[in-house]
Amino acid sequence: MDPDTHFVFGTHHQHGYAAAFAPDFPSHLAHWLLIRLQFEPVPQEPGLYRLTDPERDGARRTRQAAQDLRAQSYAVHVDADVAHAESGPSRSAHQNGLAERRTRIARAASTQPPRRAVTPTVSAPAARAVPPDPSYAPAVQLTASTPGRGR
Repeated sequence: MDPDTHFVFGTHHQHGYAAAFAPDFPSHLAHWLLIRLQFEPVPQEPGLYRLTDPERDGARRTRQAAQDLRAQSYAVHVDADVAHAESGPSRSAHQNGLAERRTRIARAASTQPPRRAVTPTVSAPAARAVPPDPSYAPAVQLTASTPGRGR
């Protein structure tokens, strides 16, 4: 291990994706960092950590852990087998599937639905009758008020 390197990520023949830290690096800090990056200590091998649930996109998660440590200014080495490993379908394949689905939905929304003959179940409402004029006269006669100040 290079003396300036703090962490090394790679594959282990028995434990899959693994991480180790430099001997001069504080072990409690390395433990704290690696646990938060979803690595767990290997019981019989001190200083070695394995990725939890490596079948769930292990190569990408290992590369992301290295990138996160680099963002915190740690010197990190990633083995070539992890750096270039493909882990399942690419993100662009997933996005292409979404684009195709959205295109189908947009086409369906833009087309006219088939015309169906609608038969009315009730007759059209008749015109409303105009109410008759009232046959009574209002009881109060309103007059114009006189100009000027009121009381």
